[in-house]
Amino acid sequence: MNEPDEWTWEHRSGPAGTLHEPSPPNLPTRTVRQMRVEAAAIVLGSSQDEADIDHSEAERRGIEVARRRSGGGAVLLVPGDHVWLDVWLPAGDPLWDDDVGRAADWLASVWISALDAVGVRSLAAHRGALITTEWSRHVCFAGLGPGEVTARGRKLVGISQRRTRDWARFQCLVHRRWDADVSFGLLAMPGAVEACVDWADRVATVGDSPIENAMALALAEATATA
Repeated sequence: MNEPDEWTWEHRSGPAGTLHEPSPPNLPTRTVRQMRVEAAAIVLGSSQDEADIDHSEAERRGIEVARRRSGGGAVLLVPGDHVWLDVWLPAGDPLWDDDVGRAADWLASVWISALDAVGVRSLAAHRGALITTEWSRHVCFAGLGPGEVTARGRKLVGISQRRTRDWARFQCLVHRRWDADVSFGLLAMPGAVEACVDWADRVATVGDSPIENAMALALAEATATA
């Protein structure tokens, strides 16, 4: 993959829980980590209730239950069914914004450029307050946050953010394939099974598009214009 000099690119694989552990880069440089899970997992948001998940059903399906330190609802991670990129930005970088609500705006523009390059059209970045639905507290892709990207009105790029005085970590996910039956079928609450039908076509996917290469190029362009 084309990896521009302006960014440090790292590749990591392992269990979902391990990959979500905070581990800032050793050098204060812009860093992208391409993450690959070794096994299927459902990852809860930092403050999400464990009772949201039917743990017996997750065990039956062989799906790990893990937790991340950023907010939002649960995200289903299945090997090969998504692109997960962690983007680490050091404080003081020209792309940095102290306003949490605007901090991912530049990254949304990068994603739109990359997605357009692989033929995904009718894209829009969400600016402003979080848009919630009945299920957004439980399933990440059922809501829409600042900097996230839609395709023809369907959520395509999910971004969760965690910040310290030194770094901002943007965890970005795009589904290659979206399985609403599993994402909602693992929830331990009334109406979840029925919601599978409603949400089956409300999340956009990129299939097998070479999005990683396109993102490398788009990030290089963002660096050049920052």
